[in-house]
Amino acid sequence: MDAETAIVARPGAGLTRGGLDHAAAARLVDAFLGGRNARTLRAYRQDLEDFRAFVAAVDLDDALNELMGQGQGAANACALGYKASLRDRELSPATINRRLAALRSLVKLARTLGLVGWTLEIGNAKARAYRDTRGPGRAGFLAMLATLDGRHDAKGHRDRAILRLLFDLGLRRAEVVGLDVSDVEAGTVSVLGKGREDRETLSLPDATAGALGAWLAVHPSGDGPLFTSFDRANKGQGRLTGAAVYYLVRRCGERAGLGNVRPHGLRHAGITEAVRLAQAHGFGLEEVLDFSRHADVKTLMIYRDRERNVQGRLAELVAGGADNGNKA
Repeated sequence: MDAETAIVARPGAGLTRGGLDHAAAARLVDAFLGGRNARTLRAYRQDLEDFRAFVAAVDLDDALNELMGQGQGAANACALGYKASLRDRELSPATINRRLAALRSLVKLARTLGLVGWTLEIGNAKARAYRDTRGPGRAGFLAMLATLDGRHDAKGHRDRAILRLLFDLGLRRAEVVGLDVSDVEAGTVSVLGKGREDRETLSLPDATAGALGAWLAVHPSGDGPLFTSFDRANKGQGRLTGAAVYYLVRRCGERAGLGNVRPHGLRHAGITEAVRLAQAHGFGLEEVLDFSRHADVKTLMIYRDRERNVQGRLAELVAGGADNGNKA
């Protein structure tokens, strides 16, 4: 009997005057997390743990009682306070909204299973989509690569290959660290994209294939994770973490005089370059979508509009018209 069936099997089970009992709360969490892929599961656990810390609960079961044990009004008030605390910590709108979505989904499941009769009504924080879709640009990327010139050690080859994948293929940080040696074949790499269940085979440009080949030639083990850590604990054997890629990119950006460059900034730069070249070579946005692997072409339109800078060009026309009017 799975966790969801265990709750439904006894209608009304787990309901007490003070809210959910511990057994029902534990089964609810199991049902909520069941069937998730490893990446989603890790993110949800982190989000729920953050809420537990906010309400100063001993464990997640007590946190759920804090949220659902006093009725809808109190629950919404609690969620509003949590939302305010996330803002006070200056977290990104995307992070705030993901954590609120986790709470809403959990309460919605509790309602589906008959444990409560209501849902949370707390809305998302307003997000500004892609405030900077350009990243460091092609020139900035080349400057970051140049910081590795003269490095012929294993770590230098590894870092060069990572930068290439982030920019040349527009890969996400999680996609890069999730690669295994077996995912790289002659001229291709198989990537498990965001929200995908199956790997997608991508063609490698010569420069990217060359960087990967140089790294694979000195790879510490020759199999397992494609990118490994060279810290004292792993000594080139353990999988490189997303945090390590973040610091790697930031360090190269600082050395190149670009300030704080993020891995996603390199992806932005690669996609912006793809949009620019597509316009020059007659490709449509739908075709660029194969490169960026976004779920919706509307996202690519943001890159296109920023690249064309329609607002700036119209502003120049408006300003020029105003000047002409003054002269008249």
